[in-house]
Amino acid sequence: MKNLANHSLLYDKDCPMCNAYSSAFIKCGMLGKEGRENFSDMSENNKLIIDYDRAKNEIALINHQNNEVAYGLDSLLLIIGNSFPFLEKVGRLQPVYWFFKKLYSLISYNRKVIVPSSKIIDEKSCVPSFNLRYRVLYLIFATLFSSFIFGKFLSQTFSGNLLTEKVFLLMMALIFWQTLFKKGFSKEKYFEYIGNFMTVILISALITIPVLYLNFTIESTYYFAAFLLLFIIFENFRRSRILQLGSKSTISLVLFYLFVIVFSAVESFY
Repeated sequence: MKNLANHSLLYDKDCPMCNAYSSAFIKCGMLGKEGRENFSDMSENNKLIIDYDRAKNEIALINHQNNEVAYGLDSLLLIIGNSFPFLEKVGRLQPVYWFFKKLYSLISYNRKVIVPSSKIIDEKSCVPSFNLRYRVLYLIFATLFSSFIFGKFLSQTFSGNLLTEKVFLLMMALIFWQTLFKKGFSKEKYFEYIGNFMTVILISALITIPVLYLNFTIESTYYFAAFLLLFIIFENFRRSRILQLGSKSTISLVLFYLFVIVFSAVESFY
């Protein structure tokens, strides 16, 4: 790999994704060993060069030869393009660039709800700004994707029409139910919790994908569903503790699941 010399990549050390790809750049030789710098501990000189608020939302790449700064997708394309010029050219084609720019923003603005941090947040913390549009887009994606995966899983064992649509309606009911217990929150605090909660649901859907290729019996389906429910409850509890929200959201989640189980049992009986 070709080393991009005289450049520093400012990254969020509390973000596993940022940590992973910035570390990969160094291991592959695309950046030098000193080619990345933790945002919270950056030098005073770098603070004068960058747009401090923008760098919290989009990872910054500083060119120390001319003090120019690239942000977000542009910084990644410069690093990758230094070793693979063809990939940078493809990445800068307008439709491709537009798509990955939106994808980057979707992940970046939601990275703290994808992986919450228990670190104390202060002025130096690399915490992205709250962006309502990208948070709502993330919630829509998580809901639709999870509904599709869970619907496919249930259709392997249970017969019936519109299983995906029914799962989607159940998911919307769950979001509404959890919302009832968050009325006293500010808008940002509410979307922080709901973002974390839907990440738990999304992770559950990702865990389910390999299972789609197995032939499950009805009994096995119930066992796996019970495992997912327990995972969602405990992960919701863990994240609620990190967000310092108490146990109310977990209690409400358990009550919702009990209601659904009882309702399903009564419906099947009749």
